Amino acid sequence: MREALKVEVYDNTDIDFLARLMRAEAIGEGEYGMLLVGNVVVNRLLCNSPDFEKITTLQEVIFQSPGGFAGVQSELFKLSSTPEEQALAQRVLDGEKFWPASRALWFYAPKNNEKCLTTWFNQQNIGQYKSHCFYVPEEGQC
Repeated sequence: MREALKVEVYDNTDIDFLARLMRAEAIGEGEYGMLLVGNVVVNRLLCNSPDFEKITTLQEVIFQSPGGFAGVQSELFKLSSTPEEQALAQRVLDGEKFWPASRALWFYAPKNNEKCLTTWFNQQNIGQYKSHCFYVPEEGQC
């Protein structure tokens, strides 16, 4: 079982990739939305979930296919991260948690005028921030 309060092993490349993914997935949600995306990424690495049991590094989470993040295909991901974005990534890697993503393993943005689905990948909706809905596993899994 992988459980920890923060990611212990990462380098500057990990920080850059995480910052770029946070930007690509949630730049329209502001800094808080980007932090939420970062929580989901870190949760996937640290959680004892069958969906991510073979994932052992931050970069494996970021580039997982299938089941990974659409943001890695974005032009926003291809640009280098800024010092401000890297600082946000560092906060998440240092163990800061933000609701509703503090335990979430999944998120998505429903189309205009649609509500969050009750479940996503067999996980319960825990809440929404701006346009993203967040989903958590069963209690005790993460």
